[in-house]
Amino acid sequence: MAKKGQEKNTKNKAKHSRLIAQKKNKKKRDAELRKERLKAIIKKAKENI
Repeated sequence: MAKKGQEKNTKNKAKHSRLIAQKKNKKKRDAELRKERLKAIIKKAKENI
């Protein structure tokens, strides 16, 4: 028998994919920032030697 009422898993799909995309973008941005900081530290260390 078919279910009555709302379909399953259609109400929050857009919200969920938006949140997952935000999470991915944040992780990528944080990784970029970390790389930049490490490059700056390495550059500074090389200048001091």
